[in-house]
Amino acid sequence: MDIVARAKGLIMQPATEWQAIAAEPGDTKSLFMNYAVPMSAIPAVAGLVGGLVFSAMLPFRLPLMSLVLSSIASYVLGLVGLFVLGKIIQAVAPKFGGSGDELGAMKLAVYSPTASWLAGIFAVLPPLAVLGLLGLYSIYLFYLGVPVVTKVPADKSVVFSLVVVVCAVVLAMVVGAVGATFAHI
Repeated sequence: MDIVARAKGLIMQPATEWQAIAAEPGDTKSLFMNYAVPMSAIPAVAGLVGGLVFSAMLPFRLPLMSLVLSSIASYVLGLVGLFVLGKIIQAVAPKFGGSGDELGAMKLAVYSPTASWLAGIFAVLPPLAVLGLLGLYSIYLFYLGVPVVTKVPADKSVVFSLVVVVCAVVLAMVVGAVGATFAHI
């Protein structure tokens, strides 16, 4: 799998790309190592660079070590949150008539945030960070992937998607709160 082709496929032709994803063999480790780890680094690195740029514009400097530790913490905790979200998907899918298959759940968790990760590049320049809202396209990617990789019936996909998105928001708040503690170290 070519990571650039996969990201482009998910953005430009998501329905076709989800079919290809569903047909691929794999495991959780390979999904994370070959896709989630490098893709989730985009907003983490962009945020660090943006923080350094923003700090240079201030009359006082934010401590470099604090910025670095905060970026590393948010990156690692984001990956942990992604794994937990995959486990939530795995647990919830059977309640909506879908498969409790770990690989399908992890595929959905790992590939659906693609738009958010790509939109994270805008964090390089703090005034452009609002363009990160383009990452909301990831919700649509998630919705399209639900029936394909988790086998949740189409008539239950909307409700399943809403349930998981609410879980993801709560999970993001918890991860954010934990990550914020590293900013004050």
